Parts: sequence; C-alpha cells; structure tokens
Amino acid sequence: MHIKSLTSLYRLIVIVVEMTMAAELIVLIANQRWMQVFIVLGLMLIIALSMLIPHEQGSAIIPVEMQIFVTLFVFATLFLGEVRDFYGRIWWWDLALHGSSGLLLGLMGFLVLYLLNEAEVVNLHMRPAFLAIFAFFFSFSIGGIWEIFEFTMDEVFGMQMQKPMLGDPSGLTDTMWDLIIDATGAILASVGGWLYIRKARDKGKADWAARFAARYPHVFADQQDSEG
Repeated sequence: MHIKSLTSLYRLIVIVVEMTMAAELIVLIANQRWMQVFIVLGLMLIIALSMLIPHEQGSAIIPVEMQIFVTLFVFATLFLGEVRDFYGRIWWWDLALHGSSGLLLGLMGFLVLYLLNEAEVVNLHMRPAFLAIFAFFFSFSIGGIWEIFEFTMDEVFGMQMQKPMLGDPSGLTDTMWDLIIDATGAILASVGGWLYIRKARDKGKADWAARFAARYPHVFADQQDSEG
C-alpha cells in the first residue's frame, strides 16, 4: 500500500478510535467510574498526540505501519480489554492480542537488525539465523516488559490487568500463559522471516525488509545510501 494511502488509513483509524472512546467517556462519567475515566482520557490524549508525528514520505520519524499497530494494540488492550472488559467477555481476547503482538514485534526486531546489518556505517555482517534469534528475543523481551507494566498497574492503581485464571487468583497463571503465547508468536515470526530472507537472498531479490526501508528513505537513510 502506498504511503499516502497508509497515512489516510491511519488518520481514519485515529478518528474512529477517538470517537468511540469519547462516546464511552460520557457513559463512564455518568456512572461515576472515575478510574476508567482516567484511563480513557489518557488514551485519548496519547493517541491524539501521535497525530503530531510527521507522516509524509521523506519526513516520517516513525513508519506509519508501526503507528497503526501501536494504536490498535493499545486500543484493543487498554480500552476494549480493560474498560470494556473484553478480557472477561471473550475468552480468547488476551491470547489473540499476545499472539499477534509477538508475531509483529518479531518482524519488527528482524527489521531493526537487518537495517543495521546492511548499513555501511555499522561494521556488522550477520547471518539470517542470527537475525532470527535476535528477532525472537526482541519480541519476547517486549512481552516481558508488558507483563511488568500490567503488574505495576495492578499494584499502584489497584487494577486487575493480571486476571485470575484456571483457579489461580494470583494472576501468575495468566502471566505465564501470556508469555507462552508471546514466545509462540515470536518463534513463528523468527522462523518465517529467516526462511523468507534466505529464499530472497538465494534468488538475488530484494527481501521484504529492503522494500520496507525503501519506502522510508528519511528514516533509513544509511540503508538507502548503502544500497545505492
């Protein structure tokens, strides 16, 4: 998809998300659910501020695809999951979010190290297998940081992001299953990326990471210079 189309899609997503949360905010205030009001206001502010980031090709600081993923993930996790209680209503909601985030973060880890590997300004040359290992641990580490965030929110603000599960009221079982799903998504991304890059290099074709970098010459200037 062209960068302008992605930018238009991102703006549409932000508008829909903000309108949805604004409508929910009215209901929360009417019911005096002040903790949820605080969460929704914070989310609305953060997502609105993200629109200040340049999105045009040649000036983008963060690739639009990454902004779309982060916006949807935060909305699905904190608003739909916590405020709207999708975690309680839909049994697979938590698993789906952790699996998809593990997969996408694994691909992101691949992309970061690939660009370092290919740039002339960085004296590195790594095999696809090492890229895959890094992508796995990158994704899994972010998943671990998210679990720390959930624990902090529970302890400091009295939330219940770590849910009782399988007869365990402590939330430990929920945390462990989240990490297992994170690891599964990270493994799929790592193995898939490794196979794809090996195949592309064997055939002498530009792989997905190279094509992604070409769409953001301002962000990945060193990568473009090395390919030129």
